[in-house]
Amino acid sequence: MKVARRTAIGALIFVALSGLVGGVPLIVHADGEPWWMPQSLLRYSPFHSFMIPGLILFSAVGLLSCWVLWLTVANRPGYGWWISLQGCVLVGWIVVEVLMLRLVMWAQLLYAGMGLLLVVLGILFVRRSTARILC
Repeated sequence: MKVARRTAIGALIFVALSGLVGGVPLIVHADGEPWWMPQSLLRYSPFHSFMIPGLILFSAVGLLSCWVLWLTVANRPGYGWWISLQGCVLVGWIVVEVLMLRLVMWAQLLYAGMGLLLVVLGILFVRRSTARILC
């Protein structure tokens, strides 16, 4: 179980840093300039700039991952549920991004995989804590 816990912590650190580092430039430079992303990428989305997606990325992926990381490191009760929730949020983010951009890139597959990994690890921790209570 130590390996699973370390894997979850590593994945949460990676996702948190990605969300924070990816969200800030999108908020500050809503035209997509720092990432060389043309605003034409947003043509199928309801957004006219990258600011709102940047805020969502920063908060729902970055800050929420930091919160879940803290709960996991502190071994707070119910942290497995939070890990699964963060995995669902991440997979949801990627699905919506793919639908809105109508574009699939390798990074999206990587993050979708990370999200699924978090969901599975979270369920594993929830089952483990439930089994401990029942015994």
